[in-house]
Amino acid sequence: MTEHVNWREALPGLEAYEQEPLSAHTTFRIGGPARWLLCPKTEEEAGKILNICREKSVVPFFLGNGSNILAADAGYDGVVLSTARLDGLSRRGGEIVAGSGVSLAKLAHFAAEHALTGLEFAQGIPGSVGGGVRMNAGAYGGELKDAVAWVEALDETGEKRRISPADCDFSYRRSIFCKEPLLITAACFALRPGEPAEIRAAMEDFARRRRDKQPLNYPSAGSTFKRPEGHFAAALIDQCGLKGLRIGGAQVSEKHAGFVVNVDNATAADVLAVMEEVKRQVAARTGVALEAEVEFLG
Repeated sequence: MTEHVNWREALPGLEAYEQEPLSAHTTFRIGGPARWLLCPKTEEEAGKILNICREKSVVPFFLGNGSNILAADAGYDGVVLSTARLDGLSRRGGEIVAGSGVSLAKLAHFAAEHALTGLEFAQGIPGSVGGGVRMNAGAYGGELKDAVAWVEALDETGEKRRISPADCDFSYRRSIFCKEPLLITAACFALRPGEPAEIRAAMEDFARRRRDKQPLNYPSAGSTFKRPEGHFAAALIDQCGLKGLRIGGAQVSEKHAGFVVNVDNATAADVLAVMEEVKRQVAARTGVALEAEVEFLG
């Protein structure tokens, strides 16, 4: 698919890696090589990549922190565009503008440093601003849509668009960016002045709850399944006695049933096998169809 584009020649100076292992770029620590991994340092460079992709009929995969991705063992024979270098971060009064490659943890701590409240819930979410906005990431009753003032994105031609919250079409773990090929480059968050001690206390409380309940000692992609209407995925999995279910190096966490974790050099095939068995048993025993929250690459 991409043999006809040599990215080092097409864009001299671009940070471009050939046959780059995706296991190094996903929190699952799983995945074979990407034919090309491209890391634009500026919006302009990202726009040029998108323009070349369009001209060459290449569909790039946009990768943030890789915290919600299961990459195939065979890798991905295509272009992966990483937003990791789009990491600008600035404050304008009660607003924070963050590049899509900024981690949500860094964003939340930056807000706290400036005594701005509204993003405390985000400090433990392992994703980036771009991935978080795309998936309308949330935790502990908060969602990014509650704070987003605008999103900047590039279309297939590399042209910049500024998108309002209404036009982002946010819903549970969804947005317009799940449906349209738009590369998020930055987002602005409108926050409120807060009491620094209260902000820090809330963040510490959320962090403690995460440590107590989640299997942070193993690589994972966070919550494996979406919340089914009227239910909680983890409770259903636990109810079916599936905590600890293991295939190969992948296991339903013994600490939190909503997580499939990489306990011993798991392959993507191991993780998929565990997910399929969980879905099969939960459907058979409870009648509820679980849907993957993890996204698949390759």
